[in-house]
Amino acid sequence: MKNNQIVMHQISPNDLVDMSTMSSANIYRIELSYAHDDNILFSERIYKENARLYLHKTLANIVEKAALKAREHQCRLILYDGLRTTTAQKKMLETRAVKDNPHWLQEPRLLSPPGAGAHPRGMAIDVSLETLDGQLLDMGTAFDFLSSDPSPQANPAHREYNHGESIRKNRALLDSIMLGAANEENIDLMPLPQEWWDYRMQPKVYSQFVALSDNDLPEAMKMCD
Repeated sequence: MKNNQIVMHQISPNDLVDMSTMSSANIYRIELSYAHDDNILFSERIYKENARLYLHKTLANIVEKAALKAREHQCRLILYDGLRTTTAQKKMLETRAVKDNPHWLQEPRLLSPPGAGAHPRGMAIDVSLETLDGQLLDMGTAFDFLSSDPSPQANPAHREYNHGESIRKNRALLDSIMLGAANEENIDLMPLPQEWWDYRMQPKVYSQFVALSDNDLPEAMKMCD
């Protein structure tokens, strides 16, 4: 093997955690967006109806700590998405919404190509916060808001968009919860700049692993029909 050859590692299904089975699952809410046909982005179901939210075990531990931190602020963490297999990513590209908006796939791409990023490795989590009585904290946009202009000045989902004070405080609270939990695990978690809800392992970490398709998973863990 040449010295400059990159060795990619395969993620075992045993390295993935079903977040509904965590001991702390009662203190966060799972709302797996793409398992429903009313998701904001595609308006059609991507995952099978009984799909579970899986995370790589390293990220799962961070999310569990974050959920506990959220409770200290009288809030509940909402989990919208985690593992998004390449099978699901390909299915997204076949939706009517994408066919009606071909510019989503032009540079700068608004949707990742299959296999790209941390989601198909279970190393990204999409989250928000709500009060303990179920009121969403105002983050400036809904989860999965997609702007035709991804620039910080034009995209209200971008972390650098100039929102009012209350929205900035809510986003700062989410940041402190997620990044504080990661720091306790000695993990350098990366907030995705253009999506306030997305927290992921660093590229130098997730790029070492092969993206997962449904074919890599046992039948019960597959994300799509």
